[in-house]
Amino acid sequence: MAIRQPAVYILANRPRGTLYVGVTGWLRQRIHEHREGLIDGFTKRHGVKALVWFEWHADFNFAIRRETQLKPWKRAWKLELIETANPQWRDLWADIAW
Repeated sequence: MAIRQPAVYILANRPRGTLYVGVTGWLRQRIHEHREGLIDGFTKRHGVKALVWFEWHADFNFAIRRETQLKPWKRAWKLELIETANPQWRDLWADIAW
């Protein structure tokens, strides 16, 4: 059984493309759902499937606060956050899809 681990994540449809910020307690499952188009809404409509940034949190309340902080950020700030950790815009799915 997987262990619940709060995470904040950013998905993109291509490098420097459309971005989506989310929070979950089950990152692997949630990203799988986005990738397979199982979640109706923004990510499915815009083909936003590549996991380009994420951070783990010990506390779910903190993770929610962090997501709330990131969502209204200027686009340039989000791009800098991603490019600092993932300059090649590599899809990080393989890193979590053990």
